[in-house]
Amino acid sequence: MFRDLSLAVAVSAVAFTLPAAAQSPKDVLTTYADIAHAGYEDSLKTAKALDAAIDALIADPSEATLGAAKAAWIAARAPYQQTEVYRFGNAIVDDWEGKVNAWPLDEGLIDYVDASYGTESDANALYTTNVIANPEITINGEAVDAAEITPALLADTLQEAEEVEANVATGYHAIEFLLWGQDLNGTGAGAGMRPASDYASGDACTHGNCDRRAQYLKAASTLLISDLEEMVGNWEEDGEARATLMEDENAGLVAILTGMGSLSYGELAGERMKLGLLLHDPEEEHDCFADNTINSHFFDQVGIRNVYTGHYRRIDGSVVEGPSISDLIAAADGALAQELTDKIEATMVAMAIMKARGETVEAYDQMIGEGNDIGNAVVQAAIDGLIDQTRSIERAVAALELTDIEFEGSDSLDNPNAVFQ
Repeated sequence: MFRDLSLAVAVSAVAFTLPAAAQSPKDVLTTYADIAHAGYEDSLKTAKALDAAIDALIADPSEATLGAAKAAWIAARAPYQQTEVYRFGNAIVDDWEGKVNAWPLDEGLIDYVDASYGTESDANALYTTNVIANPEITINGEAVDAAEITPALLADTLQEAEEVEANVATGYHAIEFLLWGQDLNGTGAGAGMRPASDYASGDACTHGNCDRRAQYLKAASTLLISDLEEMVGNWEEDGEARATLMEDENAGLVAILTGMGSLSYGELAGERMKLGLLLHDPEEEHDCFADNTINSHFFDQVGIRNVYTGHYRRIDGSVVEGPSISDLIAAADGALAQELTDKIEATMVAMAIMKARGETVEAYDQMIGEGNDIGNAVVQAAIDGLIDQTRSIERAVAALELTDIEFEGSDSLDNPNAVFQ
């Protein structure tokens, strides 16, 4: 069902047409805020479903309950990824985002790792701290009581401990690691293979500390829910994010286009896709433990389209829609609006092709592998689409006579030689 729904999202893209009537910036901002609220609400609902599946896993560890928790995690990623377009242009989202979607992470901070991971890192003193195995740890030279693994310990003590960004202790990717474990397959087939017995009791427990591993997983899930509740509140009628957006119409439009352009170019085309393709490195894939990267990238592009068209399909099938930035661009330059529509849809097709290949032929980390000419070309086509649509977003900025917009860049796109230094 998940596959059918996501592909239907891609196919339905061709049905969108640009509304002829001009709309006011206030109406456009209202739609944008309404879609944000709906997207974060859906993210919260699916996070609660994930939490229930985690409870079932902890209560009765088996391959069936672990599989159900994994499926719930994958389902939870779909609505969340569609909200990433609200980053970059909305400071309140940027300040919060690291709590739920920070990546990449040094997983040795959290749990046991394979010997190939190594034992130390010049950049991170906590590289193999393994808080699950150690009820007392040392951070910044001071002893920390980790006897009880709580949401507060994760959020206030471990997250970005010692100011190292790779010390990711919370959010979707910490939960992903605890469900799948490390993907040790490189660019070969297969995702992480954590056994359900990692959550078993007594002699059935594998890799030790199963009770603490369950504590950590539940704490991370509880924290994810509370963090998403916070962001849902920020986009409600009296929420801070909505209020800030509506204060200045021009600044609000800047926020929309900054989010679209920065996610398209520097973040998605650059850091999440081109970098891994240049290096042929599976460690550079976004949902690396679960091999869910095809869906992660696909739904980021769906989110860009949602904001541009003012149309969001919720997980219950209902639709949130209204005046959009595409209306304002059409009023200023109809040909440009159609050009951007066509480019966004072309990128959706490229993403859908990549997603379909990932579901039927090979995982994303295999696609970016060295010597895989066909897989590399499929990923590059999606990157090219993202870059191309960004150029039209830049033109839209000029057509709307907006200023003070700067999109995120990426060395992998702007200075590829620096990637290899």
